[in-house]
Amino acid sequence: MRFGHPKGATSEDRAVPFTLPPDANGILPDRMIAAMADAGLILPAYPFVESQIQPASLDLRLGDIAYRVRASFLPGPGATVAERIDELKLHEINLSDGAVLETNCVYIVPLLESLALPPEIVAAANPKSSTGRLDVFTRVIADGTRRFDMIGAGYHGPLYAEISPKTFPVLLREGSRLSQMRFRAGDAILDADELDALHGAERLVDIDDADLANGVALSVDLSGENTKGFVGYRAKRHTGVVDIDRRGGYAVDEFWEPIPARSDGSLILDPGEFYILASKEAVQIPPDYAAEMVPFDPLVGEFRVHYAGFFDPGFGYAGAGGQGARAVLEVRSREVPFILEHGQIVGRLVYEKMLARPDAMYGQRIGSNYQAQGLKLSKHFRV
Repeated sequence: MRFGHPKGATSEDRAVPFTLPPDANGILPDRMIAAMADAGLILPAYPFVESQIQPASLDLRLGDIAYRVRASFLPGPGATVAERIDELKLHEINLSDGAVLETNCVYIVPLLESLALPPEIVAAANPKSSTGRLDVFTRVIADGTRRFDMIGAGYHGPLYAEISPKTFPVLLREGSRLSQMRFRAGDAILDADELDALHGAERLVDIDDADLANGVALSVDLSGENTKGFVGYRAKRHTGVVDIDRRGGYAVDEFWEPIPARSDGSLILDPGEFYILASKEAVQIPPDYAAEMVPFDPLVGEFRVHYAGFFDPGFGYAGAGGQGARAVLEVRSREVPFILEHGQIVGRLVYEKMLARPDAMYGQRIGSNYQAQGLKLSKHFRV
């Protein structure tokens, strides 16, 4: 497998044509992502690194400059991100040797990957799991767009990451990976009948009365039964810096405080605090499917769940070393305190077809920190 083009390559330098069948309908797997790069549809400034291509997504790498800007923005039609940066930037930060991004500031970083998408492929981005579990708010922006994290078919141009650490200051450098991108052709979301049939064949969640309306419903586990009497973690304030690329480098108690289970199975979310919780259900993603946690209806609760929404083929799947895996929930209350109850629905998993089965399923290639997980912090913290 060839990993991308050298710096300065353009879509006109294509070595291998890339084609899809006219009726292609699904998420592109790892080998097709590699083929897109070989064909000049994905243009990395430097060749891809090992593990950058995931079963159903591509990790995106930061470039060497971060721009501190006054506010978040979308460029809108006819405008470029670079033009808006020139209008809004406060100062530039060199990431070549690493730099600390402070909490509650907004930064824009050009990415090392740009796109030259064909008319039949769209792209969507999401934070990586480890990014969301550190409460680092990040979104991908492209020229001329009206939406974050959504790249339209036929887009040719650069990509940028908007980054705003919310709880911990983070140390980043050129090549750090905070976001991931999926590529899809057509509309591959399973309808109600298809989802019901898949659940009947594969048992997508480990409960008998699964709620499959508009996706697989996930609820919060506040019982403490599977986690030695505690239900999650609350992030501490005024901590040290977290190096985004340092694995297992930090003691849990320096950054987090455990939350004991209450006898009534409730948890009061304080505004402005960040929590790591887990789903009551163990889920699995079969090899021919991918899933995404979709935003939950704000009319039923003043809280946000799950920054990092992509679930790759093989997540929690027995054939990939899992026996069902809990979805880790990154939870933040909004303006008012809010009471969560054990078993309360907090999100839904929408399943989509893969265009083809990936060569490696989730966790097989890199020994993921999150396969067969229960309640688990990001890979930065020592077990």
